[in-house]
Amino acid sequence: MLDTYGREVRTLRLAVTETCDLRCRYCMPEKGLPTRSEPLSQDELVEIARAATQCGIQKIRLTGGEPLFRPDLLEICQRIAQIDGIHTLCLTTNGTRLAALARPLREAGVKRVNVSIDSLNVSRYAEITRGGSLPNVVKGLEEALQAGFERVKVNCVLMGGINDGEINDFIELTKFKPLEVRFIELMPMGECSQWPEERFLPAEKVLYTCPMLDRIDDEGVTERYRLKDAVGTVGLIRPMSHMFCGSCDRIRVTADGMLKPCLHSAMEMSLRGLSGKELEKRIIEGINAKPATHHLNETGTQTKRSMCQIGG
Repeated sequence: MLDTYGREVRTLRLAVTETCDLRCRYCMPEKGLPTRSEPLSQDELVEIARAATQCGIQKIRLTGGEPLFRPDLLEICQRIAQIDGIHTLCLTTNGTRLAALARPLREAGVKRVNVSIDSLNVSRYAEITRGGSLPNVVKGLEEALQAGFERVKVNCVLMGGINDGEINDFIELTKFKPLEVRFIELMPMGECSQWPEERFLPAEKVLYTCPMLDRIDDEGVTERYRLKDAVGTVGLIRPMSHMFCGSCDRIRVTADGMLKPCLHSAMEMSLRGLSGKELEKRIIEGINAKPATHHLNETGTQTKRSMCQIGG
């Protein structure tokens, strides 16, 4: 389905929980955030996914919080993967529980998985996440690579003076592993909205640091590069320095059932209690409410939620 600006909207980011076991400094306060309300039930999630396909959605990414916290996640994946019209079911995770669940997730129909890792240094990772175990997450990543997913990606949020000295270490992962390492520009929202300017690096820093990268193509909002003879690829996601709103193909639904036409917009539309044609109509309204662009660089984010309350 085309929105009012002619963009084909094909992707739904569907949050299944706000709960997370990490407290990443740019995302959550040390004591966490209060849950707004009960998360959508399994049946509600599946109903929204089914209705979304009738509105042109072909790809669904399950997010959180940390989606692996849902005890019924495998059932959710199985049911959504079986919906006619869903070509690709993906999942984004912090990886803390992935070692045990990688193969079951693949068997449940998840085709692609993204693992968030912001440092390859054990102590720095623990500092960023306030206590996370990097060896545990790396084990989960290795299990994902063995589980037969179509794609495995590593998401790294660039933070000046924190992890920008590790750019080459991350790129090195792509030499011998079939990974896409994606560097994502930090956005001034939530916990990091008042951070000093030097924390917010343009992704161009990756190209300065590793000039051997060759541009290969674009995939959605990701610019993709590769080292010569490398097995994997490197991606740059630049919401701040190279606004990509003109190619945005997604809508989001929060864990408490609010459709957000844009990550940074204050607009939210409740899907709770709707079904059938009424639900489809509301999703179409949400797609048509997508703004032409965000205004991060002028007025900052307008959303009142943190990333973990939206679905990363």
